[in-house]
Amino acid sequence: MRLVACPSCHIQYDVSDVVAETIPCRCGESVDARPREPQDAVVARCGACGAQVQPDQEECAYCGSAIVRDRGHLSLICPECYARCAEDARFCTACGVGFEPQKVEIQGIELPCPVCSLLMPPRQVAGVGLNECSSCHGLWVPEESFDGLVNRAIETRRSGGALSAGAFAPRVTGSNPAAQEIRYRRCPVCEAFMQRRNFRKSSGVILDVCAEHGTWLDADELEQIAGFILSGGTTAPCLEPEPRATRQERKARAAFARIQAEHLRVTPEPDGGTVGSLLNLLTRLLS
Repeated sequence: MRLVACPSCHIQYDVSDVVAETIPCRCGESVDARPREPQDAVVARCGACGAQVQPDQEECAYCGSAIVRDRGHLSLICPECYARCAEDARFCTACGVGFEPQKVEIQGIELPCPVCSLLMPPRQVAGVGLNECSSCHGLWVPEESFDGLVNRAIETRRSGGALSAGAFAPRVTGSNPAAQEIRYRRCPVCEAFMQRRNFRKSSGVILDVCAEHGTWLDADELEQIAGFILSGGTTAPCLEPEPRATRQERKARAAFARIQAEHLRVTPEPDGGTVGSLLNLLTRLLS
């Protein structure tokens, strides 16, 4: 467990699965969720009941609990004084503050599933806020959360663990785009049809993407993305996107050509009419 406390109201939160650097507190304050630097402090209180103990005591005289002083068993960091405490401690053994962690409030609203239209409640997977469908187990990932979710999936798969305690059951359908039925799905936020994109252009994992709001992942696609990256998969050189500078130059040339076309007067010619004048205009623009 990893605890942090609000600097204003001192409410504690368990941020073990939070990847964001800050979280919102109920009082409106922003709380730093980054790991604390632990401090070695004298064990002055019982971790079970908070009663004061002497330096040589092995058991609490009040509740009879064992007094843990071995640093190897002190993995919980007090959110107030940052002293090392036992993982199952109910009180800080240095300052005596009680540990009463609250759940981190999940930001978001219910959204309709793009596949089966059921409402998807907001939740967290590996500390990333998203919406999951309880029927098809697909995931709606907001635009700002996609990279964080992929990175957590890669770390989890590399370590051999499960994505989360309540991880969805994979529904493997294969990653060959030619073998998949083409369906255009609507964004659950704006209801516009989403674009179908091949992840990194050569993975074979076809994602449904709304450029403004987020990405839809079928139940097995996050695992396929993690597997593609861990296997060394990269974008094929011939499919690398055009450099940003080149794209900007191309857009600038196109905009300049439109301005020229608006200011050039197209007049009929005796032998070629309007068609001939259009050809002359195109020749001038391309020269």
